[in-house]
Amino acid sequence: MIRRQIRGSLLPALEALAKDQNWRAFARCADTDPELWFSVGAVEHKTAKRMCRSCPVRRDCLNYAMDSPVDHGIWGGLTERERRRIRRQAGGGDWRRLVA
Repeated sequence: MIRRQIRGSLLPALEALAKDQNWRAFARCADTDPELWFSVGAVEHKTAKRMCRSCPVRRDCLNYAMDSPVDHGIWGGLTERERRRIRRQAGGGDWRRLVA
């Protein structure tokens, strides 16, 4: 039904976006309180990062945060400050080479 209403090049773009976001369903944080990833406390940051370390989609999450205009919260195990530092170090180049 909805498919019929979407015309032109918008449908492939929406399908690609949906596919790119499928990783979220497999994230360890999917069933937890999102406030943990957007807190400011050191204890909360450590807890969130510990959960990220063993997450099967950590890299997808980090890719999303680094390639999108996401400037808040912990994504892929990194805080916004850590992600900004990596972007600066990459100097507009490929940041992936800086992240193990």
